Amino acid sequence: MSKDIQIKNKRAYFDYHILESFVAGIALLGTEIKSIRQGKANMTDAFCMFIGDNLYVRNLHISEYSHSSFYHHDIKRDRVLLLQKRELKKLKVKGEEKGYTIVPLRIFTNERGFAKIEIALAQGKKEFDKRDSIKERESKREMDRALKF
Repeated sequence: MSKDIQIKNKRAYFDYHILESFVAGIALLGTEIKSIRQGKANMTDAFCMFIGDNLYVRNLHISEYSHSSFYHHDIKRDRVLLLQKRELKKLKVKGEEKGYTIVPLRIFTNERGFAKIEIALAQGKKEFDKRDSIKERESKREMDRALKF
């Protein structure tokens, strides 16, 4: 492939404590993978949920492919995530506990050109945790500026 695709969900790192991450395959249509290779995806509002025994990613916005003719995919359809059974079972048990959720972190392409999605088992941050994250980030930025001079 010509370039490595990385589409990140920056909001997830701000809103959640990341506990454990998994790499999953994602079932896509032809026009969807072409849009991802163009970098036309948005993960800000995306989340994962179980429907039956399958794990789906919802609200993942993949724009329509610019060069497609009459067949366009639904831009916010539910997409199946492909994981091993033991990983699915672990996520299902942990995801049903109070306070835990499954969030997508990034979409990338591997060396063979397949789209993969990194998902994480996460715990929601409280408001004061978010303020601490902002303070920590700003203090790190100040330290980096001081080291440059």
